[in-house]
Amino acid sequence: MGPFTLAVDTKSSSLVSSDVSNRKIKNLQLQTKKCFASVSMEEEKPFDFLRILFEGIIAGGTAGVVVETALYPIDTIKTRLQAARGGGKIVLKGLYSGLAGNLAGVLPASALFVGVYEPTKQKLLKLFPENLSAVAHLTAGAIGGIAASLIRVPTEVVKQRMQTGQFTSASNAVHVIASKEGFKGLYAGYGSFLLRDLPFDAIQFCIYEQIRIGYKAAARRDLNDPENAIIGAFAGIMRFLCVDWSNNNSPGCY
Repeated sequence: MGPFTLAVDTKSSSLVSSDVSNRKIKNLQLQTKKCFASVSMEEEKPFDFLRILFEGIIAGGTAGVVVETALYPIDTIKTRLQAARGGGKIVLKGLYSGLAGNLAGVLPASALFVGVYEPTKQKLLKLFPENLSAVAHLTAGAIGGIAASLIRVPTEVVKQRMQTGQFTSASNAVHVIASKEGFKGLYAGYGSFLLRDLPFDAIQFCIYEQIRIGYKAAARRDLNDPENAIIGAFAGIMRFLCVDWSNNNSPGCY
C-alpha cells in the first residue's frame, strides 16, 4: 500500500475563498446602507406641527407668566410716572395691583406668540437659504406678534388703567370700557402697537436666534439651558432699551 496523499484542488479552494470574500463585502455594504439610512431618518424627522405648537404654547405661557410677575412692579411705576407728568402724585402702594387679571391675558398671549412663532420659523427656515435665516426669524416673529396682539393689546389697555387706579378689577375694567367706548375701546392704540412694539418683538427674537447660531458654531456644540437663558435675557434687554424706555413711547434707542 502506497503512502497516503492529500489532494487539494487549488481552483475550487480559490473559488470558495473568493465567494466568501464577496459575501463579506456584500454584508458590509448592506450594513453600511442600513447605518446611513438610520442616520438620515434621524436627521430628517417629519415636521410635527402639533407637537411643536404644543411645546411652544407651554414654553411661551410659562415664560410670559414668570417675566410678567417679576417685572410687573417696575412696569407699574413706569405707567404711574407717565400719568403723573402733568404734576400729579406718584403712588408707590399697590405695585401689584391688577396682576391677576393681567396674567389672565399674558398667559394666552405669550403662549399664542411662541406657539405660532416656532412652527412658522421652522417652515420658513426650510424655504429660505441658510444665509437668509435672519429674514426667516424676523418674519416668524412678526407673524407671531400679530397673532398675539389680538389678546395682548386688550390686556395692555386694561392693565394700564388698573395701574393708574381707574379700576379695581379686570372684569370691571373690561365691562366699563366695552359699555362706554365699545369693543374698539379695548383695542385703543392698536395701530401704535403694530408700528412700535411689533417690529421690536420681531427684532428681539431675531437677535436671540442669530446669537444662538453664532455661539453654537463657535463652541461647536449645542447650547445648555443657562447659555440659552443668558442669550434670551440679552435680547430682551435690547428690546427693553429700544421700546419700553424710549422717549414719548416712540420707537428708537437711547
